[in-house]
Amino acid sequence: MENTKELPENILKTLHKGVVIPAMPLALDKHRKLDERRQRAIIRYYLDAGAGGVAVAVHTTQFEIRLPEINLYEPVLRIAREEFDDYAVSTQKPVIRIAGIIGQTQQAAREARLAVSLGYHAGLLSLAAFPEDSNQTILEHCRIIADIIPIIGFYLQPAVGGRILDVDFWREFAQIENVIAIKIAPFNRYQTLDVVRGVIESGRADEIALYTGNDDNILVDLLSEYKLPAGSKIIKKRIVGGLLGHWAVWTRSAVILLENIQKGNLSGDIQQQLDLGMQITDSNAAFFDAAGSFKGCIVGLHEVLRRQGLMEGLWTLNRDEVLSPGQKKEIDRVYEAYPDLNDDDFVAENLHKWLS
Repeated sequence: MENTKELPENILKTLHKGVVIPAMPLALDKHRKLDERRQRAIIRYYLDAGAGGVAVAVHTTQFEIRLPEINLYEPVLRIAREEFDDYAVSTQKPVIRIAGIIGQTQQAAREARLAVSLGYHAGLLSLAAFPEDSNQTILEHCRIIADIIPIIGFYLQPAVGGRILDVDFWREFAQIENVIAIKIAPFNRYQTLDVVRGVIESGRADEIALYTGNDDNILVDLLSEYKLPAGSKIIKKRIVGGLLGHWAVWTRSAVILLENIQKGNLSGDIQQQLDLGMQITDSNAAFFDAAGSFKGCIVGLHEVLRRQGLMEGLWTLNRDEVLSPGQKKEIDRVYEAYPDLNDDDFVAENLHKWLS
């Protein structure tokens, strides 16, 4: 059994400090086959941009990688591991290695064992395969997977396949010894508070790192400090970083933003900070295709990476995934409206190196 005590101390320290963790997209060529050169370039981009970890084989990497006729789950994990290893050797910096884990218990356990064998530190555990099950059924599933690999809980918004999980679930989930973090991504203030409250009431608030996955509310999540009662005490808890699809693009800018928040150097008064939060949310609406009920969320990220030269095209394993009507125009708009948010210059300066 893997457990948190066996995780490298610098990995746990980095996780709790709070870092940028992009959710990695899948690079394909025009034949819809893995473009290994560009896949490696994307990972190198994230690491050189200052990301403290990368989440691989998650939603943005496309769930279809697991289909037998495609069979890219293990190859993608291996490619990422090789890049993580090279970076760690050359820089001596820790990289939190996260593998997406999905499905019912048999499949999830198989994926968890593979991730452990490839040196991944944790599994981002999707619960979408349990849409109608009881809390206890899901919690037993989580305990089984946590016996194999440290797990990061995942509150996924219902609009893209998640389900409502109440505060009682999160309180009990947080009591699982090998839970090391939770990605909070319901895109809902009430449900976000349920997670924070559950962790605080679990008695393990100091042992579990909270990460925002609320791509629609990134800055406010990172600026907020929660103060909630647990017994006779008031416990303080912050969301320390982000594990985000949004941070799969403009990653260098995200790293600078988080560093400024952590150092207390975010410029401007509260109104200016709220304005910046709105700009980030507006950009995300374009990338994630909020107007189209998120149908173009993966290809929206591809479009940004294509403009920067990191991807060759927008191809996905599912041929039906395309930009929604008007989505490209929306991406044009936010590029023009918020030029300070992109990291195009950083990418342009390093692209030749990452592609070599």
